[in-house]
Amino acid sequence: MKRREFLGALGALGLGAAGVGAWKYWPEQGFTNPCLAGLPEAVAHHPLMRSVWAGLDPAQVWDSHVHLVGEGDAGNGAWFSPDMNSLGHPLLRLQKSFYMNAACVNEVPGKLDTSYVARMLQQIESLPAGFKALLFAFDLFHDEAGKADKQRSIFYISNHYAAQVAHAHPAAFEWAASIHPYRADCVEALQSAMREGARAVKWLPSAMGIDPLSSRCDRFYEALAGVDMPIISHAGRELAVQGGNQDFGNPLRLRRAMDHGVRVVVAHCASDGSDQDIDQGPNGPRVRSYELFARMMDEPRYADKLHADISALTQLNRAWALKAVLQRDDWHPRLLNGSDYPLPGVMPLFSAIDMANRGLLDPAAVPLLQEIRVHNPLLFDFALKRLLRFDQHQFPSSVFETRRFFERKSA
Repeated sequence: MKRREFLGALGALGLGAAGVGAWKYWPEQGFTNPCLAGLPEAVAHHPLMRSVWAGLDPAQVWDSHVHLVGEGDAGNGAWFSPDMNSLGHPLLRLQKSFYMNAACVNEVPGKLDTSYVARMLQQIESLPAGFKALLFAFDLFHDEAGKADKQRSIFYISNHYAAQVAHAHPAAFEWAASIHPYRADCVEALQSAMREGARAVKWLPSAMGIDPLSSRCDRFYEALAGVDMPIISHAGRELAVQGGNQDFGNPLRLRRAMDHGVRVVVAHCASDGSDQDIDQGPNGPRVRSYELFARMMDEPRYADKLHADISALTQLNRAWALKAVLQRDDWHPRLLNGSDYPLPGVMPLFSAIDMANRGLLDPAAVPLLQEIRVHNPLLFDFALKRLLRFDQHQFPSSVFETRRFFERKSA
């Protein structure tokens, strides 16, 4: 791969200068996922694996941030924008190629959707019984009138499909609905999702056209608060799913939901990008999105409403925030682990060597993690976070035992 192609690939993955600078020469495990099956006995029974699971009840361990992907070849209504297959949109096409390789899908017509699920199941089978993944539905972009607009959408996973997969494999999956709050039927859709066992609602405000600060959301917030259903919302810059208004990802805009009594999970601790400090008015300065998120985490009035997940914090473009989050022991009871799968299988995005160089990982653990990753990216993400240390700080068991968070006032 030539330098120009290399940099183009990084751009497609949403990595800027911070990500490029983490490599001196080349991604440590190359560009493509080899998609090896199973887990070698030497890896499964490695002494460090005991450390990974020590003190955990696997039945309480749910990966709280997992993307379900499909293009509808199984008749489930899943959809990708045609732009992601178009030579006229080379970066989107390259981006999709990385994601499909990360998930080890079979792109033969009619096989993609079922192979995506099958690969996840294969990885979960290597983990202790009780572990589950929380699968995300993903709603379409909607305009201000609440009308769906496929032309401004990148992909779609219906609530019905996410529920269908979870119900077909109840030992491996739970699911989260995705409901646009401007929809005329948003409350009815929430009630339907509750009946189907949804554990949360997933938003990506920029890609879906959701302004969390808009009064259009109030009816939906009141319904969520009434059933104690949390929102898991991306915050900060979004590059993995392009399009929309990036300002909608400002973490401060989620105040309105919490002020209505909704529990909010800020995805990735808002660890990428910058946003306007609207607390200082419409002309407030732009500051790191993480700083705005941290401000709200330190406000007593949100102590029982504001949470965050640590998904993607080990990515090269977000790893700068890890030391800060690890040192905030007071935040740890409000943090949830998630993998952002399939991203751990996108080989250029992560580096165990970089974690060791940052003083966050024992270098002796690097070979094991690299071997895990080529067989099981889901386990790689989990094991890496379990082994992270900074001074005397580490993520406690509660960060990984997320089931209780999603079972509060279960329907």
